[in-house]
Amino acid sequence: MGDTDSWAGDLDTVRERLNVVTQETRFSLVQDILGHPSGLPTLKELDYVNPSRSQTTIRQHLQHLVDAGIVEKVELPKERRQNNLPYTFYGISEEGSRFLEEHKLLRARETLRAIYDRVEKTAEIERYESAPRPAR
Repeated sequence: MGDTDSWAGDLDTVRERLNVVTQETRFSLVQDILGHPSGLPTLKELDYVNPSRSQTTIRQHLQHLVDAGIVEKVELPKERRQNNLPYTFYGISEEGSRFLEEHKLLRARETLRAIYDRVEKTAEIERYESAPRPAR
């Protein structure tokens, strides 16, 4: 019976993660992260490519993805930070990548990158996009 309980717990975790990832705004954010050239966009970049959502909404949904283990918040080491450039980024975690792969949610990565590349960006967003990123 113990084995069944642990399997049910795993199934509950999978179900919960699928619910988190497939919610419309969060799924869009996952796609935006996957489509970003470095795979590590900033909050400002995610806000820019989601104009119909507020930055507060995006931040809340990112936190849900972080709490579920799908996304991780990554910071540039202090010695590499530059004035007026971002140092906090969001990327798909290793665990998140395995989960997305397992559930066939990574298939469109190249398409998402091509779409992201075609988005017209402001000079500020281009500067953010080209900012140094932490090694992962």
